[in-house]
Parts: sequence; structure tokens; C-alpha cells
Amino acid sequence: MAGNDDEAVAAADDALYVLTAVLLTPAQFPSVLGDDYPEACAALGLAPLADGYGLVLGQDGEGARWTVVIDDVSLVAVAIASWDCGMEYELSPDERAVVAALPGWPLAVAVAAPGVAAPHDPAPEAADRPALRPPDTSSWGPAQRRLGADEIALQWATWREQINDAEFSVRGEQDTPGGQDRPEGRENPEESRPADGKGVPRSGHQGVRRVLAEARAYVDSQPPLGRVRSSFAPGDARTLRADGPGWSIVARTDDIAFVLLDEEPGEVLPVGRGPELPGLLEALDKMAVRPL
Repeated sequence: MAGNDDEAVAAADDALYVLTAVLLTPAQFPSVLGDDYPEACAALGLAPLADGYGLVLGQDGEGARWTVVIDDVSLVAVAIASWDCGMEYELSPDERAVVAALPGWPLAVAVAAPGVAAPHDPAPEAADRPALRPPDTSSWGPAQRRLGADEIALQWATWREQINDAEFSVRGEQDTPGGQDRPEGRENPEESRPADGKGVPRSGHQGVRRVLAEARAYVDSQPPLGRVRSSFAPGDARTLRADGPGWSIVARTDDIAFVLLDEEPGEVLPVGRGPELPGLLEALDKMAVRPL
């Protein structure tokens, strides 16, 4: 999602060389920042506005990292869509759209602007708050668990092909999970790959039962905004993402689900379709927030 290296916007009276941009809305936000939209906003010190924000990440003329928050969500959405299609797009929001200029970056950015110093935090006197930094994902925890769920959603077909549906039904456990460990030594979700699919469904995983019960409770009691999100999937299906205290679910409305738990480092637990999962997924999809 990187823009042209010479793109710049005016922020805090300085030129900002735009490196990338992301949406921060109830339906689309960097999940590494929190389990829901208000939590992600709180990580940046922002109020959870209904329409959301666009986050523009870049460097100033001295190479310092800045995150410019704007309220022109449509502009950022168009820029991201253009970059994803390999098209050039000059992201230059009006100064009146700037909500805040925050020091640092809340997400890891692998590129840098040419012709300026290497990315670094602004001098303390240049900002009125500590610099933002990406959440620590060096060890398993909430941030890495959510990144793992992100990867499964993006690479659904790759993960799904590792699951043999017969294993769910052979033992009569159509609605119970099977353990699928990530390869040894691959704790980072962005580096993980599915296991060989030889795991046999275990009988009644207590943690997964708890997660499914908490997800069902969302249907009766509205959770914080963004806890349940629905996005595009092939055919008539939807990709569902639900998060809660210590857990994440990724599912297709016409297929199975995967559960990740804080207490199960690096493990992905598939949940067979069975008699109950379809109804739960349908109910969650009806209440989920969706991208505009």
C-alpha cells in the first residue's frame, strides 16, 4: 500500500513524505492495535468517531516518523485501492481534514523515504506526547494472536486445504475443534504456515467451547463496535472475524472456523461445521459491521 516516494502532504506545518496509509474505521482497522475499534482508537489517543479516520504514515524532511490522522476516510480508501491495483495516486489531503499529527508510527513500515535520514522518532520537543511504536509481537500474546487471525483471513485457501473434513466426522465430533500446530520455531504469524493436516480432532477443547459461548453471547448483547466484522468472500459467502478477551475467530459463513487463543501459543484450532456453527455464523454476520 505504499505511495510514490515523492508524495507529500502538509501536516504540522511540515512536509510529510507519504509511505503508506491505512483505514481506522469500525469495519476496517489495524487489528494489531486492539480487539475492537474503540480499543484501536484508544491506542492512538483518538475518540472512536462513527465515521472513523484515515492514518497517513510518513517521514518529515529530517526523516522523523509521523502519523497524520485525517477525517477524510474516502480519500484514504481511494488511495489504498489505487495502490493495491498498482496505480499511482497522490495522497494530498486538505489541511482542514487533519485531525492530529502524532509522532511515531503505530505499525511497522518496511520502506523509507529517499533523500532523508533513516526513520527515527521525532525529538521530544517536537511533539506533545510520546512517539507511537508498533505493538510488541516478538512473543505470543494478544497482538500476535490477532496478526495470526489476519493471516488466516488473507490466506484462507492455504489454511483450509490442510483440514481433512473426514477427520471431523469419523469420530462423530462434527462441531468440535481439531488441533493444528504451526511448524516448530515459527512463532511469528506472518512467517507461519499450516501444519501437515495430520492432526485428529480432539474431544471437546475447553478453550474453544468457551470462545464459542462468548461469541454466541455477542448475538444477545451487543459487543464493542468492531468486535465482529464481515468482509467479502468468494461466491455468496462472507469472511467473518470476531475477537474477544484472549481469543480470535476467523470463519467463512459457508464453511468452518478457526480459533486462536492467547493461552495456546502458536496454535490454530479448526472448528467443524456441524449442526451449531452455521447458525452462529449466520447470526454473527447479521450483526457484524461491514466496509462501506
